[in-house]
Amino acid sequence: MAQPLVKKDDDRDDEADYSPFLGIEKGAVLQEARVFNDPQLDPRRCSQVITKLLYLLNQGETFTKIEATEVFFAVTKLFQSRDIGLRRMVYVMIKELSPSADEVIIVTSSLMKDMTSKTDMYRANAIRVLCRITEGTLLTQIERYLKQAIVDKNPVVASAALVSGIHLLQTNPEIVKRWSNEVQEAVQSRAALVQFHALALLHQIRQNDRLAVSKLVTSLTKGTVRSPLAQSLLIRYTSQVIRESATNIQTGDRPFYDFLEGCLRHKAEMVIFEAARAITELSGVTTRELTPAITVLQLFLSSSKPVLRFAAVRTLNKVAMTHPMAVTNCNIDMESLISDQNRSIATLAITTLLKTGNESSVDRLMKQITNFMSDIADEFKIVVVEAIRSLCLKFPLKYRSLMNFLSNILREEGGFEYKKAIIDSIVILIRDIPEAKESGLLHLCEFIEDCEFTYLSTQILHFLGIEGPKTSDPSKYIRYIYNRVHLENATVRASAVSTLAKFGAMVDSLKPRIFVLLRRCLFDSDDEVRDRATLYLNTLGGDGSVVETDNDVKEFLFGSLDLPLVNLETSLKNYEPSEEPFDISSVPREVKTQPLAEKKGPSKKPTGLAAPPSVPVSTVDAYEKLLSSIPEFADFGKLFKSSAPVELTEAETEYSVNAVKHIFDGHVVFQYNCTNTIPEQLLEHVTVVVDASEAEEFSQVISKPLKALPYDTPGQIFVAFEKPEGVPAVGKFSNMLRFTVKEVDPTTGEAEDDGVEDEYQLEDLEVVAADYMLKVGVSNFRNAWESMGADCERVDEYGLGPRESLAEAVSAVLNLLGLQPCEGTEVVPSNSRSHTCLLSGVYIGNARVLVRISFGIDGPKEVAMKLAVRSEDETVSDAIHEIVASG
Repeated sequence: MAQPLVKKDDDRDDEADYSPFLGIEKGAVLQEARVFNDPQLDPRRCSQVITKLLYLLNQGETFTKIEATEVFFAVTKLFQSRDIGLRRMVYVMIKELSPSADEVIIVTSSLMKDMTSKTDMYRANAIRVLCRITEGTLLTQIERYLKQAIVDKNPVVASAALVSGIHLLQTNPEIVKRWSNEVQEAVQSRAALVQFHALALLHQIRQNDRLAVSKLVTSLTKGTVRSPLAQSLLIRYTSQVIRESATNIQTGDRPFYDFLEGCLRHKAEMVIFEAARAITELSGVTTRELTPAITVLQLFLSSSKPVLRFAAVRTLNKVAMTHPMAVTNCNIDMESLISDQNRSIATLAITTLLKTGNESSVDRLMKQITNFMSDIADEFKIVVVEAIRSLCLKFPLKYRSLMNFLSNILREEGGFEYKKAIIDSIVILIRDIPEAKESGLLHLCEFIEDCEFTYLSTQILHFLGIEGPKTSDPSKYIRYIYNRVHLENATVRASAVSTLAKFGAMVDSLKPRIFVLLRRCLFDSDDEVRDRATLYLNTLGGDGSVVETDNDVKEFLFGSLDLPLVNLETSLKNYEPSEEPFDISSVPREVKTQPLAEKKGPSKKPTGLAAPPSVPVSTVDAYEKLLSSIPEFADFGKLFKSSAPVELTEAETEYSVNAVKHIFDGHVVFQYNCTNTIPEQLLEHVTVVVDASEAEEFSQVISKPLKALPYDTPGQIFVAFEKPEGVPAVGKFSNMLRFTVKEVDPTTGEAEDDGVEDEYQLEDLEVVAADYMLKVGVSNFRNAWESMGADCERVDEYGLGPRESLAEAVSAVLNLLGLQPCEGTEVVPSNSRSHTCLLSGVYIGNARVLVRISFGIDGPKEVAMKLAVRSEDETVSDAIHEIVASG
């Protein structure tokens, strides 16, 4: 019995299998291209072959020079055909082949003939192709035709000329700028696309002249623009002018705001939305200005068109970050979008509601979200989880329902990033809401019973070790932790052993039970697990007696490591086994910068057994070794810090000089690294004359000049200054390079006997407060902060004045203090109105410093800052505040 025919379109699952280009090969298609040479051309067949060639080009297939040339010449023969469809395919093919200058001449005459043709389709396409493939010299010949085309009565031809002008503006701006009058005329066109393209080109011609752009916007906002596309573009240009112009201080009015508000009543939806979005994105926008835009967006929420609903809810979501109260009127409309078929719209609606909802609506929202979460992808779930976290911090009393929701979705299926977002949220809630600690820790314990991600298991175990011993009944967590020793991989088992040891160290009553469990771990199959168990049993007192653990032992086992791990690893590799034990105090504490030598490209070096052992050398160690070899600096004491090189000359100049600042307790040494880049010159008696008139606390004590500086051979000049001991003195130093120049004979390489004295002005060099800080990170800032204690804490508030953004304010303070950001807090989330930065380091005199800075936007662009400093010495805490106050 015959089977019924099935249409391809009806079989949606197999849609991907049907492709007219399936299995085509370049060689076969090039053979087919011979049909272009047939005396009797078949337009349909030729069009199919061109389509295949275009497909190959767009799939990344490369044609050799010979192949491309052969195809190009074959395609040019198709100009003989009168078929309009084939002619359009020929235009596209010529553009894609991008012929060379020699080949362009072949088609130029045909294209110029088409450009003056009576067939408008030929004219428009010929203009596009000519402008794409021609160079500036030919462009001047056809400029007259292009100007005529811009004001052509046919909108297709005019648009083609205008779009070509937009592309040509990148390569031949001086030619296009001569078309201003014609483009200005085209802006008044009644054709929608012509007006749109003309406005875009006219703005690009004038974009570097702010006054011209302002005049353009002023003239067009009076109602001469009819095209919705052009009107949308005009709104964007108007927003740009508003951003660059100041608000009227006396009346408080913004220029052009009335125009934007008027556009909200336009008949085209794209114009209405563009105007509403422009109003919401105005800097320092007020609630009064926002209201009409929010009203329009609220109407879009109930539109039958998904694109309008998405656009409205996405814009309202952004507004809710800065003006949540302005969006609350839309909450009822947004709740209906939670069940929207488009999951993107539903996710944005949920997150907006979470930002704008009040405390009474939290429970209702949670019920709606529970049914919704199973239908969306992980990337959307993460957005929802982050919004719930913010909501919980906003309404701490609702932590129970929000914590239960997080724990329920934690048990469901999901990828690593999604699970990590939930865990991070629970951890933040535990830290910030004390009442949530007990329930939150139990949720985490239940999760690790069935966690498939090693990283998350180890992170949770580490967190349990910190927070678990501080709870009312620490013993209830032991079972969950010890289960990991039996049921998990080696990495998680090792982490579980460390967590058990923390409970034993912090909770004395649990010690005997912990020691029984640790002894069982001594027979583990993994050496890391066995070693950890042995270490903890020996240091905590393996007899299991209930005695208080010594604070030094706790600090040794679980305290924060004040050393960069890279530096520790390097020092351990360099350590040669001997009777003397490894001294951890010998590890440099500064975060290493990559030496200049390592940044150069790869050079040929011996490999395999012939290669010398590679020993990484710390930059700090190299500087310390260099300075200690100079007798004049021997009594300066231990080097505290060396800065990164500061360039004192521009690139590609006759002499290249950079400076490194070496900081000692009572001295500062400037190391000037000089290179002579002129082969015909030898420099002798090279010195740097330093003027310290703007650095009153410094007095010069030593200067070590260079005897000679041959071509391309780096040399060092040292100048040392004395300063008050332990004081972060600052100042500016002007530098002049002085030397004797001797000409060098290029044939013999010998310098002349007589020389000429000369000098070369260098850039100024500054010693700033950040030079007296070492960047030293801590592995756990919270622990380090609490262990430092509040005895030497100093807290104060400062106004940072108007700033472009919160990120700019954070960056300025980080540069001023020169401390190491911890836990990624140097990154400010976009659109944040508040941010907390955690910094650590060592102040001159080897005093540890921890800094917690809270930033907030106070008023339009005004940034306020609360600075809390803890140190081992209260004078250091005061000094940090003085640096900020004077900076």
